[in-house]
Amino acid sequence: MNNRRTEPAMATFLHSRGDQLGLPIGGNFELTARCNFNCPMCYVNLSQADVDARGRELTAEQWISIARQARDQGLIFALLTGGEPFVRKDFFEIYGAMKAMGLLVSINSNGSMLSGDILQRLLEDPPFRINISLYGGCEETYRNMCGQNAFERVITAIRALKAAGVDVRLNLSITPYNRKDLDRIFELAMELQVHVKASAYMYPPIRVNGDCGHRLTAEEAAEAAVRWDQLRLPPEDFVQRAKNMSKLICVEQNECGADLDEGVSCRAGRTSFWITWDGKMRPCGMMPGPEVYPLEQGFAPAWEMLRAETKKIKCPSACVGCKYREVCSVCAAVCVTETGRFDGVPEYMCRMARATVRATQAACEERSGQIC
Repeated sequence: MNNRRTEPAMATFLHSRGDQLGLPIGGNFELTARCNFNCPMCYVNLSQADVDARGRELTAEQWISIARQARDQGLIFALLTGGEPFVRKDFFEIYGAMKAMGLLVSINSNGSMLSGDILQRLLEDPPFRINISLYGGCEETYRNMCGQNAFERVITAIRALKAAGVDVRLNLSITPYNRKDLDRIFELAMELQVHVKASAYMYPPIRVNGDCGHRLTAEEAAEAAVRWDQLRLPPEDFVQRAKNMSKLICVEQNECGADLDEGVSCRAGRTSFWITWDGKMRPCGMMPGPEVYPLEQGFAPAWEMLRAETKKIKCPSACVGCKYREVCSVCAAVCVTETGRFDGVPEYMCRMARATVRATQAACEERSGQIC
């Protein structure tokens, strides 16, 4: 199995055209902050009491109204996420209405509730794609990280979806709780023939409590990311990756004549948006702002306002021109969550980038017996 999946060319094209035309091609709909898991590093998980204290979740009617307005402005790809979206009793009302609009609807889920009637309804009316967060390779890891035994349930659900031809992708957040499971998780992915999108970087959960104590150190995160690369890449590709890293960091980017663009470089606020469980629309679910209010303002004017506010965001010039830029995952959301400012330099990410290069080169030299 090729575990280096890329985005379909059509999606890339549509987002490119959307950027030129100012259209909201992709939308993330955070249906709830509630979840049946209790993962300590989660950026959004709230109890029912917290939800009641902070505000009320949008109703199905409100979600459908926003989606319809967004569709009329150009929305094509809709992602239903949470929390765990299946904790909502009216999930299929929202899901069915969005699919009836002609939207390509994907779902983020932890997979633990995908059985019985829920699974059957998905098999009868499958999503464009379902992304399942796989938190470990055994029940023990699930108990320690998620608070319950759910590993076998999740694997059973993945098998059922795959057998029915549903497009399934796995998301893997690498943390101190599941770091030891990387080899087993990769073996499972190969066995299940499912692509895995892995990340060793965890955003500070500023939307919940800001506690970063449940993520790896920058150096540990780098080591975990490199280990995952070793698992997923053929040996010759991994060696070439190390050599390419060495070339990339030989010269400062601004010495190469690169055009320094300090604005938002991803699709957030340009062709995509995120609407929180209580109705705030932001460029990205990790960012605390800027935010607009589509229920009060109407989607079209809210989208135009969000685009305008996103254009004002400036990231650190030190990051844009850094010689490690091509091997670093820094972005506007990372900067603001790590430092409280979009133009703040995230020291954690700097350490992780440098450590990633060192760990990749060390692993390359050990594997190939040559200097990388």
